[in-house]
Amino acid sequence: MSEPKAPTPTPGDTYKGWLFKWTNYIKGYQRRWFVLSNGLLSYYRTQAEMGHTCRGTINLATANIVVEDSCNFVISNGGAQTYHLKASSEVERQRWITALELAKAKAVRMQAESDDSGDECSMTPPPAGQSGSSRNSEVQSTLRTLGSKVEDLSTCNDLIAKHGSALQRSLSELEGVKLGGETGDKIRQVTERATLFRITSNAMINACRDFLALAQAHSKRWQKALQAEREQRVRLEETLEQLAKQHNHLERAFRGATVLPPSQSNPDADGKGPSSGKGDASDEDDENEFFDAMEDPQEFITVPADPKYHRSGSNVSGISSELGMDDQSIDEQSLASNPDSPQSQELEPVKKRRTRIPDKPNYSLNLWSIMKNCIGKELSKIPMPVNFNEPISMLQRLSEDLEYSELLDKAAKCQSSLEQLCYVAAFTVSSYSTTVHRTGKPFNPLLGETFELDRRHESGYRSLCEQVSHHPPAAAHHAISDRGWTLRQEITLASKFRGKYLSIMPLGSIHCIFEKSENHYTWKKVTTTVHNIIVGKLWIDQSGEIDIINHKTGDRCHLKFAPYSYFSRDVARKVTGVVTDKEGKAHYVLSGTWDEKMEFSRVMQSSRGGENGTEGRQKTVYQTLKAREIWRKTPLPEGAENMYYFSTLALTLNELEDGVAPTDSRRRPDQRMMEQGRWEEANAEKQRLEEKQRTVRREREREAARTASPAEEGVHQDNYEALWFDHFDDPFTGEQTHLYKGGYWEAKEQGSWENCPDIF
Repeated sequence: MSEPKAPTPTPGDTYKGWLFKWTNYIKGYQRRWFVLSNGLLSYYRTQAEMGHTCRGTINLATANIVVEDSCNFVISNGGAQTYHLKASSEVERQRWITALELAKAKAVRMQAESDDSGDECSMTPPPAGQSGSSRNSEVQSTLRTLGSKVEDLSTCNDLIAKHGSALQRSLSELEGVKLGGETGDKIRQVTERATLFRITSNAMINACRDFLALAQAHSKRWQKALQAEREQRVRLEETLEQLAKQHNHLERAFRGATVLPPSQSNPDADGKGPSSGKGDASDEDDENEFFDAMEDPQEFITVPADPKYHRSGSNVSGISSELGMDDQSIDEQSLASNPDSPQSQELEPVKKRRTRIPDKPNYSLNLWSIMKNCIGKELSKIPMPVNFNEPISMLQRLSEDLEYSELLDKAAKCQSSLEQLCYVAAFTVSSYSTTVHRTGKPFNPLLGETFELDRRHESGYRSLCEQVSHHPPAAAHHAISDRGWTLRQEITLASKFRGKYLSIMPLGSIHCIFEKSENHYTWKKVTTTVHNIIVGKLWIDQSGEIDIINHKTGDRCHLKFAPYSYFSRDVARKVTGVVTDKEGKAHYVLSGTWDEKMEFSRVMQSSRGGENGTEGRQKTVYQTLKAREIWRKTPLPEGAENMYYFSTLALTLNELEDGVAPTDSRRRPDQRMMEQGRWEEANAEKQRLEEKQRTVRREREREAARTASPAEEGVHQDNYEALWFDHFDDPFTGEQTHLYKGGYWEAKEQGSWENCPDIF
């Protein structure tokens, strides 16, 4: 029976796809992603692993490919590696066999061309089934021959030493012999020993000649083989870099496909084959390298709404009257027609800000020598060199939350509090988009350090941060916009270093108040995890859940940041959310990723679907209108990889400005030295500032102890009071926080900074 004719891949193409690989008798065949490129067949658990974790690779130049049946085939390289593979169909198997044979022929040809054409030991490429074993036999035979010659040389060396000593003794005895009858015997003895020495020396010379000839015969071939390996390594590194870029593009394209309405998506995608599980030791025994979450089943399903909801002017159950124009975003109509909209105002000349900073130096550092004594300690109490930092402070990093402040501008114009909540949710997610590549640690602010961000001319807001506590580190932030919103927060960081990963847990609530509607929203941040602290490439993940609450109307948005998992076939960095009113009725569904974009779709009807097989819970099925994009990340500036992956806003944060407070982060000397590439000086300056801060704190504690009452004696006290923020009991969250008390911008206008402490 002839197999179906499959398209024949060209020899230079990279071929990739899903195959089932035999793991063991418990798990059987498991679905794996295979990539064939440059004569190498590699496999991964998922497509997402291509950027960082290869589970196994086999060189086709020395491999044997055997077809077992219509779907199964085996690839082996002579016993060291054997892959038992199964395709989903006979046609798919034929495609793989064709691609593998082409790649094998090309690899064998390239290897043969690298051999010396005049080498006596050169061989024609063996048949496919004998390639690996023939090459191994050749190498083993050569090694055995060379070993034998070395042993011969060692034996000859011992004999030469023995016979040479005997000859020397005979010559000494001959000198002492008197001429007489025994002279002839002594001369005969010396002649015999000299003959033995000559024979042994000749044997030694012949053995050396044989060894030299054999070594010369193979040296050129080995040199070429070594050069070929070096070139192959360079090609592999280039291929890996290309694959990483292609993987990034594919991942982005895949994410773009997943946000289409379900009617346009492929229901069978990733739906076949067994789920990933434990397999053979070659690719499954290293699960403890990462702290993965198990795949969490999706809590709800979205399906396209009935076509009747898409008709213009429909008024089904009063929905359109409540939600306004059908299937249109608020910013397309209300913002454009509003005379107070920023687009309609006359633009004022704005300051031209910098678009580059000095490139990051490439300084080596022994990470383990620093980290091994820090396990289990608070991150804020670990004396870190600036090599781990990025040249901005935590106050500046906190101000980066305003990167996409236009989302709050649009939210302020919304007539519906539910739509407004969608924009607030998108703003919440957007604040994490700048962290995806930012593995550097911001500078810990000194107590009393401030940072202002005045963007009234560009974006309509002004922002102020102050470090109000040092242990635990806490920063208060207040931003007010001319476009009708106020944002305030106080964030305390709790962090733990656990050897392989670092968890950062922001504590405290964020408040957003809209002036026109008086809607008051609160929410908290999710946990940030930095993986591969000691070994491997650093990467960042955001995980957890956020509840955004409108305290005026009772509306709520529940956002879920899915943690990265090897076991999940879902999109990486995925975020989903549902906007509900105070009765719990869903009105909008949000979906996207925290590093790229978010979309929202209007819910027209909801119902309970089938049960989740893992826990028996019922999933909610939402019938929605077509999804609309609500936020998309702005691309990083050119050369960002050499500038700490800073965004356009981040590049301007440490730019020197006139009139800022003496305590502003821009004036911090160690941070400025690091930005300029003077890292050794920055480390010394950082230690000086930290020691100065400890001295000031001790003096403050001694002063507090002198003025303490008898009942307070022996109690550790720090009577530090923030300069621009007051203590405040928050009635919405019940937390004790700091609230901006005013006066900073007035002091800036007057240039009156007499009350600012000398912290630098």
